[in-house]
Amino acid sequence: MNQPLDHELSASGRSRLIRILSVICGGLLAAVGLELFLMPHKLVLGGIAGLSALLSHLTEMRLGLFLFLFNLPFILLSRKQINLRFALYTLLGLFCLTVGSLALHHFPAVSADPLIAAIAGGLCLGLGIGVMIRSGGLTRNVREQGFLLPDGGPAKSAEVVIMLFNCAILLAGGMLFGWDQAMYSIIAYLLAFEGVRFSLRGLSRSRAVWITSSRCEDIRKALKLSLKRDAKLVRASSPEGQPGVLFCLASRLEEDALTSIVRSFDQDSKITVSNTQPDSIAEWVRRKIS
Repeated sequence: MNQPLDHELSASGRSRLIRILSVICGGLLAAVGLELFLMPHKLVLGGIAGLSALLSHLTEMRLGLFLFLFNLPFILLSRKQINLRFALYTLLGLFCLTVGSLALHHFPAVSADPLIAAIAGGLCLGLGIGVMIRSGGLTRNVREQGFLLPDGGPAKSAEVVIMLFNCAILLAGGMLFGWDQAMYSIIAYLLAFEGVRFSLRGLSRSRAVWITSSRCEDIRKALKLSLKRDAKLVRASSPEGQPGVLFCLASRLEEDALTSIVRSFDQDSKITVSNTQPDSIAEWVRRKIS
């Protein structure tokens, strides 16, 4: 009798396990890029990772400690904007990055060539951070750390501050470790940036969400308060008990939070998500053939 419910719970458990493993792998991959490629060659990127690497070289303290101390305030400041589940994934991602960095600190560099180290290290760091964001391990405040999402982003004034902050870190690295290192650092930073974009491609695109529930008004207010999303009431609930319908737009990064909000009001609600972006030619042909 409860077979559909048991199947749904089992699928939810598998999805959660895959998400946790993805966060762990992303954190470890980012740690590999930092400790086995970038740090041995004194390559300093922008953002929090770059500032942490710069201070680690100057003080001889472990990179992992600075990564944890500098990222923790971002998590605490964003706690009011994300639910507990997102906060736990965020802490897990930061914990894996920190522990991975500390564990790999004494290992020798994988490559003695700074160009290879810049390419491999930048890609590992960018892909690792992207996987953590995609799996919910880091919040979108990673944008303030110097890695912008491909669509959208902070306000123009914030972008100027981020750019100046990153330039200052790269300039300081060049003055301390030489301009050759600064050139390789720029290559690594650009590749890390592209690695994040590659991992997050499509996550910030808006998707149409249809919510069928008997508590549409409560859900609409909660979405406005928590996600800053306006939901349009398509059909109100009828006195006979027929559920109403809400329509809103949300990115893939917001889907889990949106589902959690809706389910907190109505466990029997129905959520339908469809992509609002036009299909590519390849996708259109594949759909017609299948």
